[in-house]
Amino acid sequence: MFVDRAEVRIEAGKGGDGCVAFRREKHVPHGGPSGGDGGNGGSVIVRAREGVNSLVAFAHRKHWRATRGQNGMGSECHGKRGEDLVIEVPPGTVIIDAESGLVIKDLVHDGEQSVVARGGRGGKGNPHFKSSTNQAPREATPGTLGEQRQVIFELKVIADVGLVGKPNAGKSTLLSRLSRARPQIADYPFTTKFPNLGQVVVDIDRTFVMADIPGLIEGAAEGVGLGHDFLRHIMRAGILVHLVEPLPSDGSDPIENYGIIRKELEHYSEELAARPEILVVSKSEIPEAQEVFEKLSAA
Repeated sequence: MFVDRAEVRIEAGKGGDGCVAFRREKHVPHGGPSGGDGGNGGSVIVRAREGVNSLVAFAHRKHWRATRGQNGMGSECHGKRGEDLVIEVPPGTVIIDAESGLVIKDLVHDGEQSVVARGGRGGKGNPHFKSSTNQAPREATPGTLGEQRQVIFELKVIADVGLVGKPNAGKSTLLSRLSRARPQIADYPFTTKFPNLGQVVVDIDRTFVMADIPGLIEGAAEGVGLGHDFLRHIMRAGILVHLVEPLPSDGSDPIENYGIIRKELEHYSEELAARPEILVVSKSEIPEAQEVFEKLSAA
């Protein structure tokens, strides 16, 4: 199952409590304070890792929590620090604060990470409160709560080239011919249900990644069809390849189809629409293909 967006609750660990204790050594009836400090709570770290390809781990588990710090003990034994919780996500994942909508971090590269919620501080044991006027303090502080926040993980696949076009325009077929990707291919619309990535080898030293997303239809920028959900996956692409079917099976006009896609790209993101575009007309063996190409080139 391909999951590219998830909202989860994240909680860092609470700090351990400080301890009130006193030395109880032989022949020392009135020993001084010896309570240990509490350990700090564990933090929640989100890390990008190559090999993780989807956010499916968050589809059913909505609550992620780091462990709390241990309480301090007597004999100045400090509590153990809580373990950090490391959450692994695919490279290309954007972490967004659900309440403010602000981007916390864009994890583009393998190994990049962000501390999303910091653990609480451990409480202080009673030795911290010893003074000249209070040699046997019975005071200690509790650990503080760890940070808590609701976050959204949003995956934008990392591709150099983005394939766009109407449903059934032949994008998946083109990707399968240029790379080793094996997307589902059939003669009906919306065969592609999620983004497909393929590495295209130019020569021994040059490669690039191409992304095929579900076909776009009119109204995609407003959420019609499947394309709107996946347009963000080509936001990182430096170049768009616009594939046009010269003889659409639904009888539509290929010139109008091209205009519809361009309009949807502009509605979704002017930045995306301004990217360099390579126009590709499929089925070059038929006369209509050359005619469509010439009309679009002249437009």
